[in-house]
Amino acid sequence: MSMYGALRAARRIADWPLLRPSRTRWEERQFLDPQSGAAYFGVYASFAQARSHLPRGPGFNLGALALEHVQVRMTRVFEYDYPIMRWLERAFARGAARVLDIGGSVGVHYFAYRRYLDMPESLAWHVVEVPEIAAIGRGLARQHGAPALMFTSDLEAAVRTGGHDVWNCAGAIQYVEDAHPARLLDLCETLPEHLLLNKLPLYGGEHFVTTQNLGEGAFSPMHVYNTGAFIRAIEERGYVLEDKWDVYERALHIPGRPERSFPCFTGLYFARRSDAAG
Repeated sequence: MSMYGALRAARRIADWPLLRPSRTRWEERQFLDPQSGAAYFGVYASFAQARSHLPRGPGFNLGALALEHVQVRMTRVFEYDYPIMRWLERAFARGAARVLDIGGSVGVHYFAYRRYLDMPESLAWHVVEVPEIAAIGRGLARQHGAPALMFTSDLEAAVRTGGHDVWNCAGAIQYVEDAHPARLLDLCETLPEHLLLNKLPLYGGEHFVTTQNLGEGAFSPMHVYNTGAFIRAIEERGYVLEDKWDVYERALHIPGRPERSFPCFTGLYFARRSDAAG
């Protein structure tokens, strides 16, 4: 038997009903290992249920998680950034000047994109982040002479009274228990004209919560959304879906749950109906 055949046979044996509980416990131990990183585990009904299976920790409020962003993301764009840059450039050309960057780390999108985009002179780029990351971001903004870059840790206050033209969120809202864009839009005094939502865990099944090993001993629950329901909720609030793209740099594999796993995340661009192209 070839090595590949032997591996397939071993997987079939591990999937036997009598062995499945032991395999699940082994996979959970592997997931909880601080060194495994960027792994997912479990299907839960709520954040509270998911947290009951996780060790206590800081979640994203950990300065070590900003290191990769400082070293790489501040000066580099990735394939999934290009649709965002295209629509952001168009928004700036139409007069947008106030950006709300939800979960924007230390300002990585501002620093990376300004190398390629003509940004408005009156630009105000507000980042919403956890306190530890926001503090690092303020220091970097001073260090790099970026007065347009500001930070807050109060998401609801930022969306309620901010009056932003653009919301940008790249892979962050799924980690916040009550941050579905539809709910945040309902809080707004003035609705944004443009919604840029990148690296979203969307798929064709029902909504659920899973957990992720973030690395550095940090863990977090994470929403996984139904694609159609997620899009409809935003469209019902006066928006048109103008663009949708696959993000193959992100995938979801949940051990033992192939029906809840999928090969890529998703990016979406919405415009308010009055501003929709065509």
